Formats: sequence, structure tokens, C-alpha cells
Amino acid sequence: MTRRLIDHSVLTFDCYGTLIDWETGIWDALQPLFAANPPADPSRRHALDAFDRFEAAQQAATPTLSYPGILERVHRSLAEDFELETSAELDAAFGASVPSWPAFPDSTDALLYLATRFDLVILSNVDRAGFAASNARLGVDFDAIYTAEDIGSYKPDPANFEYLLGRLATDLGHSKADVLHTAQSIRHDHVPARRIGLDNAWIDRQRRSEIGEPADQDRLPAFDHVFFSMAEMVAAVEAESPTG
Repeated sequence: MTRRLIDHSVLTFDCYGTLIDWETGIWDALQPLFAANPPADPSRRHALDAFDRFEAAQQAATPTLSYPGILERVHRSLAEDFELETSAELDAAFGASVPSWPAFPDSTDALLYLATRFDLVILSNVDRAGFAASNARLGVDFDAIYTAEDIGSYKPDPANFEYLLGRLATDLGHSKADVLHTAQSIRHDHVPARRIGLDNAWIDRQRRSEIGEPADQDRLPAFDHVFFSMAEMVAAVEAESPTG
């Protein structure tokens, strides 16, 4: 039986895709490459799908490489795949782009409300400096922040979730039953979270749950809760709370 949101005492968050709009950030950061190679004009969806593919391969191949280093190498791979000319300067600028990625409009207000009801914890695939820059946009004090730089591997490696549970126990006194993992990414977060036995809430900003394509739906894990925004999640918490 699915537990209520308020039956948990800690919300663990993926950041990018859930709180920070990584797709807009990546797309904007690719524009200098396209501008340097006119008339390069790939579609946004094609570029983001290629980024996702190359990022996954690079993170698996070099799990201890810093996230800016991952981005630099992915930028070079994207340029090669699109048959575009890049440079060390363009690669480095893309690698340093995380601080410019915007927050979703509902993220800060949602987090400020949820912080009154739960401990809030980040489990992110970026480095500490990158998340610090993103957190300046969010303006929220998290109770704990765990990054790929701390762990030495990238999600969906199960080591990241084992690290999370171990640190939650020692740092904040939370058990697995206390945790609701809240994320957008299926591959990075929900698949490994379910495998390790975590309750989960899908922030389905792209409304994939409504697409109804059998081949796609077959790849989706189970979800305890599905929301189309962080604002919807807040509304659900308010509805469950004794004071409304």
C-alpha cells in the first residue's frame, strides 16, 4: 500500500531536471557551438537526447572525473557527432555552464514550504561547486548535500544510493523507511531507488506518464506518487496535513 507523503520525514532530491531546468541550461550552453558552425541547427530534442546518451557513457567510463570534466568531454563528443568544429575554449565554457542553468519557477517556493515539514537532502550527479552555484539560485538551506564528487561515482550506480542511506543514518538519524526519493530522472534516480527499496515520487515535468506508449511505459518502474510539478507536490502535502 502506498504510504502518504507525510508518513515520511525526509525528502531526498535529485536536483537537475527536478529543481533546476537542466534542459534549458544545456540547450543555451550549446548555442556558442552552433553559432561557430553556421548553419548548424539541430533540433532541441535531438541535441538533448544526444547529450543524455553521451553523458551516460562518459559518466560510466570515468566515474571519478569531475562533472565539469564530464561536460567538456561530452561537448567534444557532441561536436563530433554533429560533425561540427569545436575548440578547447568552447569545451571549457560548456563544462563551466552549470551555474547558469535556471531554476524551475516553482522550485524555491515549494522547497521553502516543504522545509517546514521534512528534512531536505540533495543527491546530485554534479560536483560541490556546481551544486553550490545552483543552490544560490534556489535560495534554500538543505539539511544535507551529497554529490558525485563526494561519492566517487555517478547515478545510477547503486553505490550512490547506498552512500545516501548510510549518511542519512549517521548524519541525520533517518532510516530507509523515513525516505521519499523525489526526482524527475527515470534512469538516474527512480530505477536504482526502487531497486534499493526506497519510496519514490516522480516529478514528471514532461508528462511522460500521460504519453501511453507501450514500449516506453514498459521501461518505467513503479512510483508511489506522480506529480507534474513541485507545486503539485506541495498541494498534495497540504491536503494530507491535519491543518490543511
